[in-house]
Amino acid sequence: MADDAIRIDKWLWHARFFKTRTLAQSFVIGGNVRCNKQRIEKANHSVKPGDVLTFVRGPYVRVIEIVALAERRGPATVAQTLYNDLSPPASKKDDPDRPAPVAERERGAGRPTKRERRETDRLRGD
Repeated sequence: MADDAIRIDKWLWHARFFKTRTLAQSFVIGGNVRCNKQRIEKANHSVKPGDVLTFVRGPYVRVIEIVALAERRGPATVAQTLYNDLSPPASKKDDPDRPAPVAERERGAGRPTKRERRETDRLRGD
């Protein structure tokens, strides 16, 4: 392995995409990562600055360009300097942290009836 390359699982762990190296290793072995549009299934695959990684993390597709390699896993501020995030911006509609809209009722209308609750559930798609 060259001096300017590092294992993909180790880099993902250094860049703080995963809490442990074992989780990063399992993720890569599962075939969930692409490096330069090639599917990677081995955790010992070498990556270097300039490579582009694509993977799904939570509800988001992450597209990451490797800028630098790290000697060790450091703080989050240092980890963010290891890559450029090329991911498309998430729309506000898909934001999982945004609370669901609350149904509004006229003041003094009382509690909804069972029929009104069913209609509300149908509108929400529940």
